[in-house]
Amino acid sequence: MYMILFVLDDPDQLMEVLDAWQAAGIRGATILESTGINRINRLKLPMRYAYFNQSIVEEGHITLISIVPDETTVQKCLEATESVTGDLDLPNTGVFAAWQLATVKGVPGESEA
Repeated sequence: MYMILFVLDDPDQLMEVLDAWQAAGIRGATILESTGINRINRLKLPMRYAYFNQSIVEEGHITLISIVPDETTVQKCLEATESVTGDLDLPNTGVFAAWQLATVKGVPGESEA
């Protein structure tokens, strides 16, 4: 079993990514609203400058977490993700990571890895 973590830079792409994941065989995912340290640091303005600036908009990310059965499924998920976002090595696309799990319980239809 593997854990996939994907931070999606553009929340408008969420439904398209989820559709692509489902087409790749991903049966479930947890969806979290998130932000990163770089976006937080950009918001650190002295209040006297932010008071009249109505253009300051807090931007966020979407983080997806999923447990999949094998490395083949991880690769299918990565390909599905990049079919929506483009090459994740490009800026402002997202971050994809996966790692093997030692123990898994509570995933429907799966037993300990």
